[in-house]
Amino acid sequence: MKHHAINEYLILPYRFAVLIIFYAIERVSFYLFNTELFPNCSLSDWPLMMYGGLRFDISALIYLNLLWFVCYILSFKAKFKKRYSSFLEGLFFTLNAIGLAMNCIDFIYYRFILKRTTYNVLDILAGEENMTTLWGQFFVDYWYVFLYFIVLLTLFVYAIRLYKPKVTPVRNSIAYAIIGILVFGIVAALSVAGIRGGVRHSTRPITLSNAAAYTSSPEESAIVLNTPFSFIRTIGKKGFEHLSYFSEDEIDNYFSPIHKEKAISTEPNRKNVVIFILESFSREFIGAMNPTLEDGKYAGYTPFLDSLVSQSLSFCNAYSNGRKSIDAMPSILASIPSLTMPYVVSQYSNNKVNSIASILNDEGYETAFFHGAPNGSMGFDAFAKIAGFKSYRGKNEYNNDNDFDGIWGIWDDKFFQYYANEISSMQEPFCAALFSLSSHHPFKVPAEFEGRFPKGKLPVEECIGYTDYALRQFFNNVKDKPWFNNTLFVITADHSSIPDHSEYMNNAQAFAVPILFYSPNDSTLTGSRNVIAQQADIMPSILSYLGISKKFVSFGIDLFSTPDNEHFAVNFNNGVYQLYKNDSIAYFDGKVIAGLYDMKRDPMLTTDIKEENPNTTKSFEQIIKAYLQQYNNRMIEDRLTIIK
Repeated sequence: MKHHAINEYLILPYRFAVLIIFYAIERVSFYLFNTELFPNCSLSDWPLMMYGGLRFDISALIYLNLLWFVCYILSFKAKFKKRYSSFLEGLFFTLNAIGLAMNCIDFIYYRFILKRTTYNVLDILAGEENMTTLWGQFFVDYWYVFLYFIVLLTLFVYAIRLYKPKVTPVRNSIAYAIIGILVFGIVAALSVAGIRGGVRHSTRPITLSNAAAYTSSPEESAIVLNTPFSFIRTIGKKGFEHLSYFSEDEIDNYFSPIHKEKAISTEPNRKNVVIFILESFSREFIGAMNPTLEDGKYAGYTPFLDSLVSQSLSFCNAYSNGRKSIDAMPSILASIPSLTMPYVVSQYSNNKVNSIASILNDEGYETAFFHGAPNGSMGFDAFAKIAGFKSYRGKNEYNNDNDFDGIWGIWDDKFFQYYANEISSMQEPFCAALFSLSSHHPFKVPAEFEGRFPKGKLPVEECIGYTDYALRQFFNNVKDKPWFNNTLFVITADHSSIPDHSEYMNNAQAFAVPILFYSPNDSTLTGSRNVIAQQADIMPSILSYLGISKKFVSFGIDLFSTPDNEHFAVNFNNGVYQLYKNDSIAYFDGKVIAGLYDMKRDPMLTTDIKEENPNTTKSFEQIIKAYLQQYNNRMIEDRLTIIK
């Protein structure tokens, strides 16, 4: 190809401009790959989003290219020597190919976590022994994204190589060096401004939550951001900031995590507890929880769970406290939601916690946690131990690789039967929890079940049908066991999955999961409730049902006795906290309520009503501030239990 020579320092703004253009192309591509997940995005939103995206792109590109800037500018004329020139070119293309690739990965990964990838993904992946196989499967399933990246990278290399640097025509070596130093000073000053996102002294370095300022709908923050920025800006962000919104005397007026359950029965009810945490079981997939979907004709993919819903107390307006599997165990079993970062990979993961296991241990229960993946996967075994489960039973204990799915662990239908048999041998009363895994990418079912379950529009839906079948087989196994009628069954999901219907394509319903309580022959646990609920409510609700009255720390409520208007849910997405309460959802950016939406009248969350409802906005702000202050400060100070 033909090269055009330009001044060695003019090559800097040229290359930077090329990078900005390619990041803009990737931003539009990110949207096009995930259009259905941004239902409120209109053409009129794009000028502001592209402008905001430019700020984040500049910051990310400076972070990525700082080393190259230094090596290029301060090498002076050495940059024209062949060997050093090759090193510089290799460094530049390697750094920026990584940045472009990270954006491409989120074309697909975003669908699973509904946010740009952050640094803690490395902590999550570190303990996984199946990553090589999984990455290979991703390349096979999403080959078109890899092809897109190759084409994009080829065009990028071509654009960059159109111009090559030529030496500044200054013969005096001292003058030449002074020019280089001046250029370095200018680039350094511009880099500081670019990283911070502005030149004013009062400007704080931009972070993920700033993206919301350039959107008309909260989920659009992911379009404004880019993945390298999200990754780099969360490196080392494992700590929580100590908050002081309220004094110790007033904070409990808005939220207190100290519970002393008022038992719903006068006598302790020492039933067994069996918990299912179902991988990716969005509430959307359950026909019985969506009676109005598709004009009332929607059947869903869970015929057995539908039948169980009719015999259970189900919460059809429930939400997860996180978007990843790793978020679920602390939320469900210890009432510790995942805010800002997954608890189990944070620096506070060794804090003392009270959990359903630790509390029931003191009540004489035998406790066990089950997960069919290789022991150590996602740190589940470590958290199970911290939470007080007396035993952990995973793929190692199952001890039969003939039932291994080749990537994640033991097929659900086999492991659910193992679960049934193992808990049948436990001493009553017992508390056991299982985390399923088959409804996970690459979304396959055992060969003998292929074609047996409806495939739907999404590949995960066939797997949902398969796991629902495994659940049916579990209940068929245990329904005649002597312990069955004396057991509380709790079924929920770790998080939701890729949505299929427009009703679930917004930031609120992106966390929609089922929560249901079932106990044979207990008429008090029947019916459907449409009040707000969250995963963190499960532990205090179980303890209330069992008639256990003792103090403990919980960031949820007792679903059975708390008045409807006091129900709420909290989660964290794209740098913004979400508070659900009384059919509304508020977005809190760490300082103020950035948006308030009526989920009932405006399910697509298109109209911000915070200015029209100042009292509600103020109330929501007080609640979320108190909640976060209790959460952060107790996390920092290791006060997640009641000192005996």
